Amino acid sequence: MRKDKEEALKLRSSGKSYNEISALLGVPKSTLSDWLKNHQWSREIGIKLAQKTRESGRIVLKELNIIRGDHLKNLYKQAEVEANEEFELLRHHPLFIAAMMIYWGEGDKLSRHRISVANTESAMLKVFVFFLKKICGLEEPKIHAWILAYPDVNIEESKRYWAKQTGLSESSFKKTMVIQGKPTTRKLTHGVCTVELNSTYFKTKMLIWLRRFSEELVSEEYYAGVV
Repeated sequence: MRKDKEEALKLRSSGKSYNEISALLGVPKSTLSDWLKNHQWSREIGIKLAQKTRESGRIVLKELNIIRGDHLKNLYKQAEVEANEEFELLRHHPLFIAAMMIYWGEGDKLSRHRISVANTESAMLKVFVFFLKKICGLEEPKIHAWILAYPDVNIEESKRYWAKQTGLSESSFKKTMVIQGKPTTRKLTHGVCTVELNSTYFKTKMLIWLRRFSEELVSEEYYAGVV
């Protein structure tokens, strides 16, 4: 048996993840996967490591009040460092992956500070709100929502509907925009709901995570790197 393979087996049996073993031995994670994928005890260690990741996977968010100049630039550099560290921790976390895919497809990528997702699909918005609360640790006052609707939509009923579906309180809904014109052929009974928050610090992280995922999802190492 190759010496590095023997060392890899010992490190895995001690509870090390693929990332840790790869860093220690310089062996690609795809190779580690080939060596270990048929060992039941290794899969059990992977399950325990994944559970630990889910329990500890909380993203660090910071409050930015009135900050200017170099200090602000340094904070954004810190956001970049944290984003890359957090990505390594959460890259295989199912809720993190789901939220990133939702934001990739439906989120605002142009604004420097606004993180928002708009949709008529309540389940999608519910997952994104759950991500903001459980992974990002955001308190509800930080999360806002609003409704875009045609004149024939009952606004109060829609607000109750979206609050229940997304898991937000009705007080989180700050405004309603009414479209002047005839409804489309596809009736939007409850309008379109937008969930959003404002944080340049957090937006910096979101864009880094999206970039990292766009690279990782077409990489063989990503799929070999399951803990």
